[in-house]
Amino acid sequence: MSTPTASSSAVHTLLSDHSLEMTGKDVPHLLEARGTIPAGTRINVTYLENEDLETRLEAARVVHEAGFVPVPHLSARRLTSEGVLAEYLGALHAIGASTQVFAVGGDPTEPHGPFPDALSIISSGLLQDFDVRDVSIAGYPEGHPDIPTADLWSALTDKASAILEQGLTGSIITQFGFDVDPVLRWIEEVRDRGVELPVRVGVPGPAGIRRLVRYAARFGVGTSAGIAKKYGFSITNLMGTAGPDRFLDELASRLDAVRHGEVDVHFYTFGGLGATSDWIAAYQAEVRP
Repeated sequence: MSTPTASSSAVHTLLSDHSLEMTGKDVPHLLEARGTIPAGTRINVTYLENEDLETRLEAARVVHEAGFVPVPHLSARRLTSEGVLAEYLGALHAIGASTQVFAVGGDPTEPHGPFPDALSIISSGLLQDFDVRDVSIAGYPEGHPDIPTADLWSALTDKASAILEQGLTGSIITQFGFDVDPVLRWIEEVRDRGVELPVRVGVPGPAGIRRLVRYAARFGVGTSAGIAKKYGFSITNLMGTAGPDRFLDELASRLDAVRHGEVDVHFYTFGGLGATSDWIAAYQAEVRP
């Protein structure tokens, strides 16, 4: 972990309301790590194809009962009917885990049912029936490998407008990256387009370099030698691990509340929920006033 150069107040402000991500199979890791995770932390529960309804619900229940805020994912193109969405939302509501959700199109190229994208879920009116009050949506500072940039911007502004029209609150959770420059340029364009939703900048938790490079390739995130070195690892030497301390330090030092609005951090844990929560606690201790 490098010595931070950003002011301690800037770093603590950036991390004061960070969120985490887990899969349904990460429940044992969450229980092990809960002592280092601040009470009330938002924890996103993914919607993976190879996990069933019971697995997702159990994860959301454990998050809630452990004193955190579950943010279940709704994968639009995986939903086969309105009834399936209603069943999931109803089950979440029954365990007190439906107030916040993350709506995303999902991996399938063709929808399995009536929801082709996140916008169709937000506009359906079903969310409010189950006490959903806050909807997070996806943002892509470095683009998407399968979606034209113009379409990404259109989708983002349409979803942001729909959230407000439906009387909901929301935020934007970005894909992770290794370079602060495109993230800040993207946030500035978000604001220039009139979208004022809070932005949660996606950050990879500490992980093996080989794994980071693999995920970066999968999601179309740049990992040129220069960017990797700036972040803190070499793509020619895949041994060892890397954490996001340099990235967070630079982001905290360059954020301007007037220009960029409300910005927080969302950690992609890549299965290392305990390692990520320990790393965050250690990093915050490094910058303690």
